[in-house]
Amino acid sequence: MARLVYALNQSLDGYVDHTRMGPPHPELFRHFIELTRASSGLLYGRRTYEIMSYWQTDLPDWNADEHAFAAAWRSKPKWVVSRTLHFAGPNATLLDRDFASAIRALKSQLEGELLVAGPNLAATLTDLIDEYRLYVHPVVLGSGQPFFAAARPPLRVTATDQVAGVIRLTCVPA
Repeated sequence: MARLVYALNQSLDGYVDHTRMGPPHPELFRHFIELTRASSGLLYGRRTYEIMSYWQTDLPDWNADEHAFAAAWRSKPKWVVSRTLHFAGPNATLLDRDFASAIRALKSQLEGELLVAGPNLAATLTDLIDEYRLYVHPVVLGSGQPFFAAARPPLRVTATDQVAGVIRLTCVPA
C-alpha cells in the first residue's frame, strides 16, 4: 500500500511561496530530484500542477540538475485534482468530483510514496495523508499561502534533520 506524503517548502512563519523564497540551494534541489525519482507518483491541485508544468519542456539554459529534475518529473505518473481543466498533459490523469475515492484506490493499488503538492489540495486530504514533510527555510515572508491551508491536524514529530540549511520536519498524524 502506498503512503501519501505531503512535502513542501515553507518559510519560518509557515508560508509557501517559492518565488519569494528564491531558488533552492543546489544540494536541496538534488534532494528533491532524488525524492521525485524515488516516488511512485505525484498528486497535484490545479494551480500547483500548472506551476510544475514548467518542467514539461527542456529549456536550453538549464543546468544539469534542472534537466535531471525535469526528466524525473516527466517520468512519474501524475494525478491532477481539478474541476476546470479538460486536459492535464502527458503522463497525467485528471481527477474531479470523487477524487478522495480515487486517491484511496491509488493508495491501495500502488507501493511506495505518492507525493502531494499544494496546500489547498492537502487541506482536503487530511484524513488520507500519512506523513507531512515540512522543509522550513530560514526566511520570514509575512504573508501568502500557508502550508496548512485549513485546520491543522494533530501531528507528532517523528524526525528532524537538515538539508542544505533547511530544516526538514517529518510528522505523522497523532
